[in-house]
This record gives sequence, structure tokens and C-alpha cells, in this order.
Amino acid sequence: MAFNSITRLRLRSFFTLPAFLREAAASAREAAAAPGFIGGALLLEGRLVFWTRTAWASEEAMKAYRDSGAHRAVMPKLMRWCDEASVAHWQGEAESDWDAIYARMAREGRLTRVLRPTNAHQQKRFSPMRRWSPEQTIR
Repeated sequence: MAFNSITRLRLRSFFTLPAFLREAAASAREAAAAPGFIGGALLLEGRLVFWTRTAWASEEAMKAYRDSGAHRAVMPKLMRWCDEASVAHWQGEAESDWDAIYARMAREGRLTRVLRPTNAHQQKRFSPMRRWSPEQTIR
């Protein structure tokens, strides 16, 4: 049994994409090396929407990663960079099917604070998922 986390982030502007990708790569490298990390992946949905899925040995392991290093440093930036952001967690089997991940986010996700939310964010409406590229395994 794993502690699972999924995130969905939509960037407000193409101009933040290089910095976002640099920070996402650093966070993924740290996740792969973090104690308790079981596995995960990143997915570019398109339209500047990015997803993550990670599985951890425990909630404490996920929180230790979340609250340190590159991930902790980028979190305040995401409030400015994103106009939609959400997260969901659950205890159980890790999920790798993106359609199921999308359904879980729509059903159980909680919104993360952003400074300039879209109407969709405020109403917790997620556009249908359109995968533009294969997932990238976090290693």
C-alpha cells in the first residue's frame, strides 16, 4: 500500500515555461532520490497543463520531500506562474492510468491557491485531458 499524490498545474503564460521546466526537472530529480519514493511520472497534457503522479512509502515521506529542497523553493512561484492548480492524495494502490488519474482529480482534488485563477479554477472544472506526449518516468 502506498501514499499517492497527483497534481495538475496550468501555467498562465508561455513565458514562464522555461523556468517552470527547469524547476520541475530539479524537483523530479530530488523526488527520485528522496527516502520513501516508490515511483512516479510527469505528463504534459498540452495547453500549458502539466500533471504529476507520485507514490510514496508513507505520507510522512511525501511531506518530507514536499517541504524541502527544490520543491519547497518552487511552491511560492507557482502561485504567480499558474492560473489553475490542484492536488489529490490517497492511501492505496498506485495509479498509472491517466484517465483514472483525471477522474480522481475531478472527484477528489482540492484547489491550490493561485493569484490569478481562471473561472474554471474557481468552479473546479477541468478541461478534458488531451495528452500531447507520453509520460516521463521520474528516475
